[in-house]
Amino acid sequence: MYYNYGYYSYGYYWTYLLLIIGAVICLIASARMNRTFRKFSRVRSFSGMTGAQAAQRILNNAGIYDVQITHIRGNLTDHYDPRKKTLALSDSVYNSTSVAAIGVAAHECGHAIQHDVGYAPLRIRSAFVPAANFGSRLAWPVLIIGLIFGGAGSVLCQIGILLFSLEVLIQLVTLPVEFNASHRALGELEKSGILGGREIHDTQKVLRAAAMTYVASAASMILQLLRLILIFGGGNRRN
Repeated sequence: MYYNYGYYSYGYYWTYLLLIIGAVICLIASARMNRTFRKFSRVRSFSGMTGAQAAQRILNNAGIYDVQITHIRGNLTDHYDPRKKTLALSDSVYNSTSVAAIGVAAHECGHAIQHDVGYAPLRIRSAFVPAANFGSRLAWPVLIIGLIFGGAGSVLCQIGILLFSLEVLIQLVTLPVEFNASHRALGELEKSGILGGREIHDTQKVLRAAAMTYVASAASMILQLLRLILIFGGGNRRN
């Protein structure tokens, strides 16, 4: 039996469990990433190269000379911006000589290489990001308006769910992009001799932990989408 009071229908209270599961998954993945990075940030690379130096060598070896390596504040805020062709390395990576820092720097170089060779999933992701950002901003207002004026299952609610699903799609497309960047990073590190032997194995652990944060984020978004479908996707149920 359902007592419908709009969005706060008693029959759908259990769907909060989906949000909790998603949050727990993300927290576990983030904690594992931070723990793994801290562990291997204390392991100095045999080459003694910093993250910035390693990144520069990888880019040069790949024939990429138009990407600027910059220093950005924060911890693990590293990223590659294909629009500005800048590779930003954080405080814990830029000047660090640890295998963890070099691994993260190499991963961002992997994105620069993807951009340079026209890696299809990266192109798809870049093309959909503006639409996904637009959709994520509009999704909730459209859902609320649809619920007020048409009830659950209305056309506006369906549109709101569709808009939110664009963000989920981006999360899914991000997965092959991130995994491929890590694969390229490990290959470049070994080929260039920046890291070797046990260091490659240690760096692989760091990159695997980082990849799991993206998997967790995608899983969390899917659970949120499922919750929206359960709440807004059908007509109002009454006793």
